[in-house]
Order: sequence, then C-alpha cells, then structure tokens
Amino acid sequence: MGLGPSNHKHMKQRPTPIRGVDTASLTSHQTHTMAIPFPNISPEIFSFDIGSMHFAVRWYAMGYIVGIAIGWAIIRAAIKRPWLWAGDRAGMTLEQLESLVTWMVVGIIVGGRLGFVLFYQPAYYLANPLDIPKVWQGGMSFHGGFLGVVVGVILFARRHGLVLGTTSDLLAIATPPALGLVRTANFINAELWGRPTDAPWGVIFPGEAAQACATLAGPCARHPSQLYEAGLEGIVLSLILLTLAFRFLWLKRPWMLTGVFLAGYGVSRFIVEFYRQADPQFITADNPMGHVIRLGEAGLTMGQVLSTPMIVVGIALLLWAARRPAAPTAMAAT
Repeated sequence: MGLGPSNHKHMKQRPTPIRGVDTASLTSHQTHTMAIPFPNISPEIFSFDIGSMHFAVRWYAMGYIVGIAIGWAIIRAAIKRPWLWAGDRAGMTLEQLESLVTWMVVGIIVGGRLGFVLFYQPAYYLANPLDIPKVWQGGMSFHGGFLGVVVGVILFARRHGLVLGTTSDLLAIATPPALGLVRTANFINAELWGRPTDAPWGVIFPGEAAQACATLAGPCARHPSQLYEAGLEGIVLSLILLTLAFRFLWLKRPWMLTGVFLAGYGVSRFIVEFYRQADPQFITADNPMGHVIRLGEAGLTMGQVLSTPMIVVGIALLLWAARRPAAPTAMAAT
C-alpha cells in the first residue's frame, strides 16, 4: 500500500453508519469483541466556499506540512550545534537548509505519485495516463516518495558541494515525525486499515469495503495498522535516531544514521504488513492475504517486498560506515 490515500476503491470511506448499525451503541456481544467504534473525526480541519468552488484543509495535507516543519526544525537544531559534527563544523548552512526543503517537497510529491503508479496500479494508469497527475484523487507511495527524495538529495548535494552522506543523515533524523503524522492522518481518513481482528483494540472502520469481512459475524473490527505504523515509524524510529544524533554524536560518522533509518523503517513496515490489509488488486479467491510472492500458505505482500531491500541496504550501509573513520565536513561529496 502507499503512503497516502491510495486505492480509494476500498479506502476513503467516511464515518457513516455501517449497514444501518449505530457504531456508538455496539457491544461486545454484538461484535464478539470489545471493539472500538471509529471516532467521528472529519477529514477536513476546516473548509470554505468561494462561489461554486470548495476549499478544504485536510488532516492528511496538514500531516505533511507540520511534519516537514518539524523536520526543518530538527535539521536547524543540528546545524546550530557544531560540536555534533566531525571537525566541529556543521555540514550545511542555514541558507542551504531552506533550499533543501524545496528539493524534499518536490521529491516527495513526484516520487510518491510515480511510485504508486508503477508499484500498485500500472495497468490502470497505462490505460489512463491523464490521471497520473491527479494527486488530489489519492494515490501516494512511501517507497516512491523515498526514491524521489534520494534523487533530490543527490542533485542537491552535488549542486551545493556538500558531503552526500552528511546530507542524507540530516534527512534521516528529520523524516520520522512526518511519517508518524501522515500515518495518523491515514487513520482519521479511515483508509489503509488493517486485517480483521477480534482483539479488544480492533477498530470498526466505516464503509462497505471495511465491513466486508467474511470471517467475522456482525460489524467487523480491524487492526488500526495506521497507528501501529505511526508508533513504529514515527515515534520509536524518531527517538532512536535523535538519541544517536544528539547524544551519541553519530553525525560525526556519515551514512550511519541513514543506515539506521533505512533498516528501521524497513523492519517497522515489514512487521506491520502482517496486520495491514493488502491492496485489493492483489487479493483473489485463492490469495486472500494479497501476497505478491507466495510460498505455500505464507508469502510476502508488496509492502514487504519493497521494504526488504531497505533492510538489506540499511544494515550493509551501517556496517560499512562503522568501519570508516570520522569524515571531515569538507565541501566534497562522497
């Protein structure tokens, strides 16, 4: 699944009554579980109309905006502390940081959209190429956005004569807060929900697609997998990276924080995929788990397939960087 409002055929369902059932009055007897009714939170923070045009500020967009702002503040804090860096000299100026944010935003949008098109629905967009730019209809991929940022960072570092590993490490410590906020927005939007569950923390997501659970009687509760990801990718990974950067001075060793981020995100996503509903285009009668690589009854989802290289590259990068001496922050890319 993608990072954003991906396949709106089974997501983007709003908090409406579920097949005539009042979710606020559900009991454990009716659902065979102490399930949690979906909170009635509008996906729009506020909206207004100008003539016949409707404008809205949504939680999803706000997650990106606030996440990028927090990331900017983290990088700025690191730049203003020269003792964190090799040679006691920050690897980037505050002026260069402002330019970096622009490259990041472009990379996220372009890469995220193209990643969703290529990884998840290539046949549809091949037949409907004019729909590719329609980001407002939903459909963003984290892995695509990640590749977009990688390309942007490489171009940015070369243009400004910066050490590529140092620039990458700064983005690594700045990214998790945005991931956590966007995943929380996915939950508010009632999209990217998890597999059916009878766990007491299961959530009864609204919408016909979310309630299509053949294995459960009555209203269907699902894993709030968006919140699992928000906790692992956003909170846990952020605390680890910030501790390594600001307390253990890992910014003095280029690429190490990047390795931790890649491996940490990959492992987090791989784990959550066991609880996350696969995209409907991968689910068939004989493949109800939506595996794209099948090993008997087991297999890997598309999210796990895309996360595996991140884990491998992250670990390899971490081990390689650990053997290198602390590098100076000279204006020469590596």
